[in-house]
Amino acid sequence: MERQPVTSSNIKSIGYDVATSTLEVEFHNGGVYQYSGVPESVYVGLMQAASHGSYFHQHIRDRYSYIKVN
Repeated sequence: MERQPVTSSNIKSIGYDVATSTLEVEFHNGGVYQYSGVPESVYVGLMQAASHGSYFHQHIRDRYSYIKVN
């Protein structure tokens, strides 16, 4: 999945697959996680948020199942 780099103290890059509603987040510590069943509107909100990290923690982190891919 192709990810877009973002300016964040916590998150390095973010990607989204519309076909599978999968959000992929790469953190500065090297971890890459895929979150399942994330609506496109949530991805858009994350990309447009003034703080990607805050939006992630409020709207994604404990709401969607995930797997660590790296």
